[in-house]
Amino acid sequence: MRKVLLLAIGICFVLSGSSFAFHDAGVAHCNGCHTMHNSENGATVGGAATGNPWLLTDVSPSDVCLSCHATGLGAVYGADPLAPPDLKGAGNFTFLDEDNLNDGHGGATNPIGGDAAGHNIVAPSAGLAADATLAAAPGGTYSAAVLGCSSCHDPHGNTNFRLLYGIGGIQANSFTFLNAAPVADGLSVHFGSESQTNHTAYQSGMSAWCANCHGRYHQQNSGSDLIHRSGMNLGGTWASNYNAYNGTNDLTGGVQATAYLAEVPFEDPANTTAGTAGPVATSDIMCLTCHRAHASSAPNAGRWDFSVTLLEEDGLESGSYAIPDPYADPDQRSLCNKCHVKDVGDHVTTP
Repeated sequence: MRKVLLLAIGICFVLSGSSFAFHDAGVAHCNGCHTMHNSENGATVGGAATGNPWLLTDVSPSDVCLSCHATGLGAVYGADPLAPPDLKGAGNFTFLDEDNLNDGHGGATNPIGGDAAGHNIVAPSAGLAADATLAAAPGGTYSAAVLGCSSCHDPHGNTNFRLLYGIGGIQANSFTFLNAAPVADGLSVHFGSESQTNHTAYQSGMSAWCANCHGRYHQQNSGSDLIHRSGMNLGGTWASNYNAYNGTNDLTGGVQATAYLAEVPFEDPANTTAGTAGPVATSDIMCLTCHRAHASSAPNAGRWDFSVTLLEEDGLESGSYAIPDPYADPDQRSLCNKCHVKDVGDHVTTP
């Protein structure tokens, strides 16, 4: 009888899929991340005389995360910044290792280091250190010295998108989030890569969640603030621009049913991971419309390089990874034009 019961339990684990994923309190085992006596195979964890205060199997929380997720299970930290893993949506921390991201004019002689690629997680075993330029989150107070994977994700599991923290204390209550986790659906960490028909479906709340650390960075609430919309409705004009825009050489050929561009996403409760529909007036622009959550090979974690004239120029001055052009067009201008359409007259005309 006992063997039958154990077999039944095993079948449940196999069939239940993500409901019993490692971080979801199903089959997770504590020693996947922790060690009972601060040692492994007779040596103190991390090589330090006192180990670490969380009894982790590596020197820091982020190092433990990367032991599984660096090149597999999401592949968030590829081994080579010139050959990053398939994109899942958030970008890749491998670009923090770049020596130059500057593809603007004269970029080869005025390098922008990898610190500017995105969130500088602290993971000593991987050689990743705190941001050397910014001491705290731009627009907020979260300390760069303690930024890690577990600054955003709950390693012990929750029901939120990507295990993101909700309202309350994080990291032993050293910091408090005031805004709820965003609502979204993402790609499997086991297979698949981002495409126009297979992408993160952002539905609501992302900009408010980013504001936990960054404040209302682009909120239009006073004359002194930056004025680019974020966490707000696109409105009819910008939604219409987005839907009609099909690249520099086809400014008005797009249709709403197929206008979605994974490189320039928006929030809408109707979004799905396979959806191709463009926005409506009540869809939201958000922080991740222009930025990757982890890092990219453009400064400021840009989904495209904001300083190049043509997308094909990306990677030329810096020698960094060239972010692919979704339109595959040598005349394609900045993807800011997906909403703003300021490349009128820049397209090639046939005599």
